[in-house]
Amino acid sequence: MTVRKESQTRLGEVAARVAGLVEQAMRRDIKEALQSCDPLLAEVLEYAIFGGGKRIRPLLTVLSSTICGRKDEQLYLLAAALEYLHVATLIHDDVIDHARTRRGRESVRNKYGMAVAILAGDWLHARSMHLIGQLTGPDGLSVFCRATGAMVDGEYLQIRHAGDISLTQEKYFSIIERKTASLIASTCMLGAMFAGGTHDQQQALGRYGEKVGVAFQVVDDLLDYLGNQKETGKKVGNDFLEGKITLPLIAALEQADSAEHAELSSLLTGDRSGAETCEQLRVLLERLDGFRFARNRAQALVGEAVAALEIFA
Repeated sequence: MTVRKESQTRLGEVAARVAGLVEQAMRRDIKEALQSCDPLLAEVLEYAIFGGGKRIRPLLTVLSSTICGRKDEQLYLLAAALEYLHVATLIHDDVIDHARTRRGRESVRNKYGMAVAILAGDWLHARSMHLIGQLTGPDGLSVFCRATGAMVDGEYLQIRHAGDISLTQEKYFSIIERKTASLIASTCMLGAMFAGGTHDQQQALGRYGEKVGVAFQVVDDLLDYLGNQKETGKKVGNDFLEGKITLPLIAALEQADSAEHAELSSLLTGDRSGAETCEQLRVLLERLDGFRFARNRAQALVGEAVAALEIFA
């Protein structure tokens, strides 16, 4: 077995162990917090929280705290709080997007209705804030609130630029830094703050989380064109159907000659509902190196993330 494969295996084992401990913390916390709440809320939260997921954000929180010198039972409750927020954003995303499915099964919105979904997401957000304030104090809560504010701003920017084929790389990265990376950066910073890490350690882990978050979103945008629905749980071409302009498309538009630009514009502004249209676009993006550009950018971002951790070497 190569060193790389050994590292991947080891990381997989750590991730599985952390996910199990975080899920235990969530079950204990929800049982206690919902003692006087309506049973429907408990049912919805059980469905939303324990229906799958990679638990990447809790893993980053635990690793960030551990590298700064603290690992105890309360750490898994902090990690649970950040997973609550992530689940809340998924529930609300499905309301915004009118999504019928999530991770290969009915979305909360589709199963329980829009009002119930919104309220469940609100409860998770509130619980997340409560726990983060309790475990990391006012400074941690401030980090959390800035990140959630940036996330909402990013969502607004994405909505406003839907279908905008003039969207630049600069604006695209500005959107995903807010929409996705801000929360991932905060999960790392909060782990460091919980452990009593130095200011420099907190900032380094925040930069690491930001770069990882941007890379994660670029890869997610690639998978929208190239992924397997059975593996990702997401319908291929969904971003295209919703008019989201992502990095593979932006890069292709920048490389296209006038005829290719016109063809891309026609696909994007016409009827996007057919599978044939999505396949035409995929072929064109491949030909114009849109996918290769996005892959290379994601790899570069991972390198920048690793470089941010030099302080711990």
